[in-house]
Amino acid sequence: MERRSFLRGAVIGTSAAAFGGTLMRGAAYAAPAQPGSGPYGALGAADANGIQLPSGFTSRVIARSGQTVSGTSYTWHNAPDGGACFADGTGWIYVSNSEISSTGGASAVKFNSSGTVTSAYRILSNTNRNCAGGATPWNTWLSCEEVDTGYVYETDPWGVNAAVRRAAMGRFNHEAAAADPVRQVIYLTEDKSDGCFYRFIPSSWGNLSAGTLQVLKGGTGTSGSFTWANVPDPDGSPTPTRDQVSGAKLFNGGEGCHYANDTVWFTTKGDNRVWQINLANSTYELAYDDSLVVGGGAPLTGVDNVTGSSSGDLFIAEDGGNMEICIITPDDVVAPFLRINGQSSSEICGPAFSPNGSRLYFSSQRGTTGSSSGGITYEVTGPFRA
Repeated sequence: MERRSFLRGAVIGTSAAAFGGTLMRGAAYAAPAQPGSGPYGALGAADANGIQLPSGFTSRVIARSGQTVSGTSYTWHNAPDGGACFADGTGWIYVSNSEISSTGGASAVKFNSSGTVTSAYRILSNTNRNCAGGATPWNTWLSCEEVDTGYVYETDPWGVNAAVRRAAMGRFNHEAAAADPVRQVIYLTEDKSDGCFYRFIPSSWGNLSAGTLQVLKGGTGTSGSFTWANVPDPDGSPTPTRDQVSGAKLFNGGEGCHYANDTVWFTTKGDNRVWQINLANSTYELAYDDSLVVGGGAPLTGVDNVTGSSSGDLFIAEDGGNMEICIITPDDVVAPFLRINGQSSSEICGPAFSPNGSRLYFSSQRGTTGSSSGGITYEVTGPFRA
């Protein structure tokens, strides 16, 4: 087989953080990523926050569930989950979902140019198990409900405009969303053991109030070609959306989703895989599969949220495993980037880079207590490669 080809793409506009990486893989199928030495070297000893990092990187705690965010009067939400960063003048905003039943929603933390927290506030309230989501090119946050009849809510990271329910994007067990400005669509994952992979085509790009929901159709294998088919009833009642289209390809527990340069990646937790959808030639393949790791233990297990860096690296958070964020490089090497110690009953959520790529935000959903009230949101700063 030919190896995949990789290109760096230009970061467009102020929404660089929304799209993260610039990784692009070519049409040829190749073996999924294998363990190797990561670009940042080995993990060091745990720091004061219990986080092992490569040399040159440091961590700090940004917020704790049930406690006031330092420098503000705002109490951080329980069970922090998916997140994203947005440019705000010379500073930025990190938004974070709350995966709590009935009262979930999302919050935001605002930083100035030096990284000091200046405010924190609620941007979505009284929604249900807001798990992951995704940023849009027009600087809104799509917060997704992880319940069988869940909605997508479009929210304002600045907290000025009221959140809006986007029913046209379908009612199903939503997980993550990723915007594709080239094709002017939003990709959506479904967290069910027989879930599907969707795209939403807005009637007008930048307005999610109306449009067409489609599902990916493909074979039963781990690589092949695909097509899209309209979902007849996006409301999902009485027939769930995943059961409405004959030949829809089923995925075992869709989780994180990330788009860059004609490629979209998403994770499936039921089989510990990272899928790669090659949009330019309508093919799919595996970017990673822990069962296909050669010669030893798989470094990445419990795949969950995913984001990308400007270098084209994918950063994938673990739900379980050994509480790591692992990196998959453009040359198909998978390696740990960081590890959280003493929090084995938690999961890592919401990885997202600041607009300039120098800071990585993420949360431990249940922290050291193993309870949703013990969530911790972190920042890691260091020499991320450009």
